[in-house]
Amino acid sequence: MIDAHAHFEFYKRDAPKIIDECKAELKAVVDSITEYRKAHVWKSWEMLKPYFGFIFPTLGYHPNEARRGNWEKVRKVEEFIWDHKDEIVAVGEIGLDYHYAENEKQKENQMNIFKHFLKLALEIKKPVVIHARESEKEAYEIVQHYGVNAYFHSFAGSKELAKEIAENGHYIGINTGIVFIPEVKAAAEVLDVEAVLVETDSPYMSPFKGQRNKPCYVKVVIEEIAKLKELSFEEVERITEENAIKFFNLKLR
Repeated sequence: MIDAHAHFEFYKRDAPKIIDECKAELKAVVDSITEYRKAHVWKSWEMLKPYFGFIFPTLGYHPNEARRGNWEKVRKVEEFIWDHKDEIVAVGEIGLDYHYAENEKQKENQMNIFKHFLKLALEIKKPVVIHARESEKEAYEIVQHYGVNAYFHSFAGSKELAKEIAENGHYIGINTGIVFIPEVKAAAEVLDVEAVLVETDSPYMSPFKGQRNKPCYVKVVIEEIAKLKELSFEEVERITEENAIKFFNLKLR
């Protein structure tokens, strides 16, 4: 199993323990190291660097940070990405989150910074991990305009849009919310497994009430997709692993 999107850095002091637990069950975890509030990419990078090879890092700038329009910080993160462009597997997560944008100015800040990092991804020839909330259609249209190869993580938009995104060669992230978010389940129902990456978005989106999510819980997503598609667990596991390896160009040990 491969968890295509998690945040080990948010476990803080518990991260080594959780990583060791996950190593027993998973082949790899893609960690979306993203600038967000006090979670600075350079600090997260140093924390997770000893585990690279099992953890495959991306680097990005979260839209909920982008709404603040701090271009000094943007430049700092951009420089960090350039310094580590040969070590990352994608740029992300980046995107638009209109759920938390409080006004049009914050949406404009998100949009400008989103486009800035899409251009950067093209320059360094990396795919992108997209965070889109209450802005899925707009984010997709921008991705199409820039011509980047994208993974729409934790997708909860319409099933019609999910199909359109997949038909245009991008991947859709189905997360552990499949057990309690109708939109996630609906997207999984209409998509071919070949268009899907499975993820947890740990430590968020736990399928178990009262527990923090963990990357090893990605098995819940595989189980649910297997039921929906009337396939074996092993078949869904194999296909989604192949999808992650292909999209991120993972070099598994």
